[in-house]
Amino acid sequence: MVTSLDGIEGRDRPFVVAGMPMYNEEETIGTVVLRALRHVDKVICIDDGSSDASARIAEACGATVIRHRVNRGYGGALKTLFQYATEIDVDALVILDSDGQHETHDIPAMLQPIFDGEADFTIGSRFVEGGGGTEMPAYRRLGIKVITAASNLSSDLGIKDTQSGFRAFSKRALKRLRFDAEGMELSLEMLEDAHEKQLRVIEVPTVIRYDVPKGSSFTAVSHGFTVLTWAMLSLSQKKPLLVLGIPGFGLLATGAAMGMQTAQGFTTQIDKVIGSGISAIWIGVLGLSLMATGLVLQSARGFLRHLLVREFGLD
Repeated sequence: MVTSLDGIEGRDRPFVVAGMPMYNEEETIGTVVLRALRHVDKVICIDDGSSDASARIAEACGATVIRHRVNRGYGGALKTLFQYATEIDVDALVILDSDGQHETHDIPAMLQPIFDGEADFTIGSRFVEGGGGTEMPAYRRLGIKVITAASNLSSDLGIKDTQSGFRAFSKRALKRLRFDAEGMELSLEMLEDAHEKQLRVIEVPTVIRYDVPKGSSFTAVSHGFTVLTWAMLSLSQKKPLLVLGIPGFGLLATGAAMGMQTAQGFTTQIDKVIGSGISAIWIGVLGLSLMATGLVLQSARGFLRHLLVREFGLD
């Protein structure tokens, strides 16, 4: 494992930038900037509408600060960061949090697969061998596992830590990646776009700290709910038969079972037949409708994909 950019042999020194979305991080930003500058050529902080001294401290420590007049969210900050990094023609961009949660001494390890030609996009992962976290809260670990499972069903990337914000990008990835989300759901949108554009994604083990100043657990839960909702919507678009067909079959089976139970008691409980029978019918019809919808959407997706490949050469 290299410990500095000079340790990457056989090539001219690349131009590497570290980028940090920043929102009211005056307690930690100075330390993070100074530590990051040991491993990169330039640090860019996107001040996302901070009301404290974060921007002034970052500039005093040697960072270039780009200011948003209002808070646009994590995705908005990364859009600005990607645009600026492309304009100054960086060879690689490393993104890390400005609260000190990510270890800056892992930056060279994040860059190594990119400069070795093995990856276009690396993720600092807590869940691969060698990675971890200092006393990660149980609710956060559970949330990450659920979101990651939903995301991998949709993208088939097999990433174990889809919610890590510690990421590095090659010049090729910076030019090709596109994303619309302004919030934390960007973390999944970026992975799906990378998969669709056949960019190589590798996880690099890292240890993420939780003993740093953070927002409330409510904020973390609300972010997790937003990201999970986005993951489920994406999954329903890409695999509608899975999302609609399986629940539909379950409802159809439930309706059939209720209908059979109703039929068995028809002769002795005529007064209860109407209520149970109606429930059996609507549950069965709902299940059948979901299955049919999933099948139609799945077929339409396959037909459109075939048409794009055949007529336009797009995949």
